[in-house]
Amino acid sequence: MPAPLRARSNAGERVLADHDLIVTKTDLRGHLTYVNDTFLRISAITEAEALGAAHNVIRHPAMPGGVFRLLWDRIAGGTEIFAFVINKGIDGVDYWVFAHVTPSYDAGGKIIAYHSMRRAPARSALPAVTALYQQMRAIEKGKPRRSGAQESLAWLVAHLAERGLTYDQWVWSLETGRA
Repeated sequence: MPAPLRARSNAGERVLADHDLIVTKTDLRGHLTYVNDTFLRISAITEAEALGAAHNVIRHPAMPGGVFRLLWDRIAGGTEIFAFVINKGIDGVDYWVFAHVTPSYDAGGKIIAYHSMRRAPARSALPAVTALYQQMRAIEKGKPRRSGAQESLAWLVAHLAERGLTYDQWVWSLETGRA
């Protein structure tokens, strides 16, 4: 069997290859219960370190809490979400993903876990995403984590509404190049 292809690294950033697909599953509290080999490779973490750890073990400090507030609100409410996310591998190397996060249900329709698949984002989207995330982080700066995240999320929704967009429309316009 050939050696797995490694992701490219650009000046402190690991770039996912077009064929890379990161898959993780978490419990209801966000603790990792399954990780695929691509997650382990891209995040520079071992399976033993990952399983049972909070998914935010790879959280990048540039990622606004407001986006995570939206993500958790959506999936806890039974709705999928797509998002641009910057992560930081255990080795300190950053990497961007285009994430799809969805709840998992039992036979009775009760949410029992969460499932996420991530792939390489449209690189053309990242300047706009980065600029918006910087504005959100500025709103959050110096505030308690929860209230800062709620305030930046409210700003995000209002900012996009002024442009005539929902969050989902904004994400897909960037990912498809129709911004």
